[in-house]
Amino acid sequence: MQEIRCPKCNEVFQVDDSGYSQIVQQVRDKEFEKEAARRAEELEKAKNSELKIIEMEYEKKLESALSEKSDDISDKEKRITELEARLKSIESEKQLAVANAVRERENSFSEESRKAQKAISDKDIEIAELTAKLKQADNERAFAVDKANSENALALAKKDNEIIELNSKLQNKDNEAELRCRAIEEKYAIELKNKDELIEQYKDFKARLSTKMVGETLEQHCLTQFNSLRMSAFPNAYFEKDNNAKSGSKGDFIFRESEDGIEFISIMFEMKNENDETKTKHKNEDFFKKLDSDRTKKGCEYAVLCTMLEPDNELYNEGIVDVSYRYEKMYVIRPQFFIPIISILRNAALSALQYKTELAEVRNQNIDITNFENSMEEFKTKFSKNYDLASRKFQTAIEEIDKTIDHLQKTKDALLGSERNLRLANDKAQDLTIKKLTRKNPTMQAKFAELAEQRAAGAMIGDGSDSAEVLESDIDAKGDE
Repeated sequence: MQEIRCPKCNEVFQVDDSGYSQIVQQVRDKEFEKEAARRAEELEKAKNSELKIIEMEYEKKLESALSEKSDDISDKEKRITELEARLKSIESEKQLAVANAVRERENSFSEESRKAQKAISDKDIEIAELTAKLKQADNERAFAVDKANSENALALAKKDNEIIELNSKLQNKDNEAELRCRAIEEKYAIELKNKDELIEQYKDFKARLSTKMVGETLEQHCLTQFNSLRMSAFPNAYFEKDNNAKSGSKGDFIFRESEDGIEFISIMFEMKNENDETKTKHKNEDFFKKLDSDRTKKGCEYAVLCTMLEPDNELYNEGIVDVSYRYEKMYVIRPQFFIPIISILRNAALSALQYKTELAEVRNQNIDITNFENSMEEFKTKFSKNYDLASRKFQTAIEEIDKTIDHLQKTKDALLGSERNLRLANDKAQDLTIKKLTRKNPTMQAKFAELAEQRAAGAMIGDGSDSAEVLESDIDAKGDE
């Protein structure tokens, strides 16, 4: 009887010679090698699966967040420790089994013992290789973690640099804005100082001037203003001093402009100024009669008094004042409205230029009665369009003036007054009729009479004598108008 000890449970049991020989035969055959190969394959598969699981978990942990990095590393280290413990236990079990088998076979099976020893050494080599691979995986994992940490540190450093750069740029912008504000304040302070000095110089200069020189200074100012815009705004205009005193008196300046040989605008200007120290103070109304007389003698359509008199009069300080209630087509302005009054009157005259041209043609041609009213309506429409354009331009000018210095508010009011006058002129133009134009015109009366006879004849044929009498009474009433 032979005793055999179980390598797993260490239980000792007896077998007979036949049983023992069978066990020995199993050991001799390939069962031991198959068992060893199977155990090694299982170990390799388990280790590969564990390694794959570890790698997958590691990749997931890297993508999730750096905050869980330490926990992941500790989990992996625990798993590696467990694997190493499992490998050690398997190795110890294997060594124990082999040692027991070797002890049992060493007396009679030396060759098999050597084979088993060789197999064990091979497995030890494989285990060493697996251990080396495991250490390599650990090193790769540690390298990946270090790399991720370094990349994160670089990204954070880059963001910090960007934040510092943005803060510096913001500070530079603030400094630039402050410098610009200071520059603007200094600029306006210098301009204000220069204006104050200019005012003082002007006061001193005005105080040294005689009355005659003061008036001539205003004339020179207006002439300079006009000459600065002559070629751009008034290239075909005539603007010169009125030196013709044959009629006994003369104005200061005459403005005329023509187109196609037809003069559509003419203005007589009178300039008035005086020193503050002048004892005898004049009023603007003192010069209305002379200005109107000069306008009539020189054949000018408009009369304009450019004055510095009555500086405290709110009426004249509005800018452009229409005094047509005293003298026809006469205006009183301050010097700063010298160019605007010329532009306003010129634009209004340009709007009526077509009407004047057509009226001159009508005087030289036979008038087509049936189309005259259509032409008149077309003229009214065009005149209204010109008025609308002028009104929009006035409105634009007013809006621009509102954006400037408060001092120009008076300019806005003057322009609004001019716009009201233009509206009144438009209303007057709209009230213009054929009968009013043809009043006391024998040719037109004959045409109207002929037309009335034709209508009366048609009415007698169609409706009877009563309708003809009504038509004749209507025509007579229109002729009286």
